[in-house]
Amino acid sequence: MHTLQQLNDGLLQGAQRVKIAQGLREFPTKLFELADTLEVLDLTDNQLSSLPDNFADLHQLKILFLSNNLFEHLPDVLGQCPNLEMIGFKANQIRTVSDASIPKQTRWLILTDNQIEQLPHSLGQCYRLEKLALAGNRLTSLPASMANCHRLALLRLSANQLDALPQWLFELPKLAWLAFSGNRFSHVEHCDNTRVPTVPLQQFQLGQLLGQGASGLIYQASHMALQHGTAAFSYDDEVAIKLFKGMITSDGYPADELDCCLTAGEHPNLINVLAQINQADQLGLVMQLIPPSYANLGLPPSLQTCSRDTFEPNTRFSESRIINIATQMADILAHLHQNGISHGDIYAHNTMINPQDNVLFGDFGAASNLNQFSFERRVLMQAIEVRAFGYMIEDMLNLIEPPHSTKAQALHQLVQDCLKPNLNARPSFIELKQQLANMV
Repeated sequence: MHTLQQLNDGLLQGAQRVKIAQGLREFPTKLFELADTLEVLDLTDNQLSSLPDNFADLHQLKILFLSNNLFEHLPDVLGQCPNLEMIGFKANQIRTVSDASIPKQTRWLILTDNQIEQLPHSLGQCYRLEKLALAGNRLTSLPASMANCHRLALLRLSANQLDALPQWLFELPKLAWLAFSGNRFSHVEHCDNTRVPTVPLQQFQLGQLLGQGASGLIYQASHMALQHGTAAFSYDDEVAIKLFKGMITSDGYPADELDCCLTAGEHPNLINVLAQINQADQLGLVMQLIPPSYANLGLPPSLQTCSRDTFEPNTRFSESRIINIATQMADILAHLHQNGISHGDIYAHNTMINPQDNVLFGDFGAASNLNQFSFERRVLMQAIEVRAFGYMIEDMLNLIEPPHSTKAQALHQLVQDCLKPNLNARPSFIELKQQLANMV
């Protein structure tokens, strides 16, 4: 983090990255003195509402983050920036996005949690567009020109006002992560799934914060007495409680996530849900406490990898480990799609393993319920997820230990099958399970 004083005193001369959050109301014009070097500018958490007309003079700028500001329009001047490829305007007050505002070389565009009703036709000219986050807006349709975004891999559409998903969406050759819950055709006003008991939050004493994500906070908690009909269940062990944030998150509405998590059903490799908290002022999940021996398989994508996972330095995988992990994941994902749930976020960083490579999978923040879809649409949604699965295996194969055997060749072929541009040519998760079983 830098300060405005450092900028004004010339102490940031030659900087490639600048981050300032000091309640700025005006754009710091001193930044133009860094035009020959500045590549990453982060002015998140300020009170800016406009950019200067000569903003494109920052000709080396590649990445711009202006989330949590006061913009009502996506600035047109962005479209004049020659090297700008990653743009983040999450949680502003943006209502309009003009044809001129999006650079054609855009690779990553985050417009989550605004008030956008319509996107420009020019979005379809973004030939490099890979990651597009639009959750929490007021969109009623998508521009047909987006059918030309052949590199689009991740698309977040949750919590909008879409009446349906366009057919061209299911023809995009590289789409792998799609979330659309909380639209007119898919939103759950109140989750009435009774697979697990409903319990009051007051029955639990919250302990330490275990983690947090886009949709909620996860606490360790003690004391659990579940009352479901005439049956009472008590657990002496500690549990984990996920409390959803507010009415809307960056992935959609809490009620939709709760619905998807419960509709997913039980599976040995899914984090076990013990109960639900379904109060007017608070939604939540009571889950098994993950043993401390489990850790995340990977790390989230970086600014450089955009939509692909990263890993701890020196991470290596053997062929047998990859086959073991992939087999469990294919089984989990076959189970989810049999129950009509698309996970939407199949990543190594959302997958937990222990030293024996036993998998635990969860986090349904980007999940979507497919049970309102036709059989044909459900098959296509599975094909989109198969591509994400293929990417996950490919990421591990890139870190494989030598020497390579015929099993590695078989895994590479499996990945190629998952990544076929034609969705109908990709294998199902049940077929992938069989292919992996034949490698053992």
